[in-house]
Amino acid sequence: MIWPRRTKNRSKGLGRALCDSAVRQAREPALYAAMGVPDTIEGRFELLTTHVILLIDALRDLGPESAPSRQALFDAYLRDLDGALREMGVGDLTVGKRMRALGRAFYGRAAAYRAAFTALPNRTDLEGLILRTVLAGVEGGSVAPLADYVLACRKSLAAEGRGLLEGADSGASWPAP
Repeated sequence: MIWPRRTKNRSKGLGRALCDSAVRQAREPALYAAMGVPDTIEGRFELLTTHVILLIDALRDLGPESAPSRQALFDAYLRDLDGALREMGVGDLTVGKRMRALGRAFYGRAAAYRAAFTALPNRTDLEGLILRTVLAGVEGGSVAPLADYVLACRKSLAAEGRGLLEGADSGASWPAP
């Protein structure tokens, strides 16, 4: 009986650490200044969501034993979004409705990223997705640097492999933007 609790607590701690690393990376000033991500609530949401999706996909590649950690990461992400809504003054009666909409947005983006990654090396789907989501409303910028960054993140997380499941204290290692 002790083992399931330890595993659950370890997964929860790992999920929190991975989510925190995604938050730190999504706050990197270079992503906004050099790559044109709008520094808005929507831009920040899209960038954080992209990083969480990259982590979940990297964990999924490690097999079924990563399922508790993937779930813990997703739960930490949702708790952070819930807290952000409340800090922005969204009332208790509206938070649930907004969280459902954010959940639908997450799952839609996760499916779109998986499809775009499957289509690689053709980058058309990935660049289109980034234009519609992360760079929505940005005029005149280039999507290529951000697409290169997303692919570098994906490669870096894949190279980290099992280290993602063992690095509960530090989270993930991200490439420089």
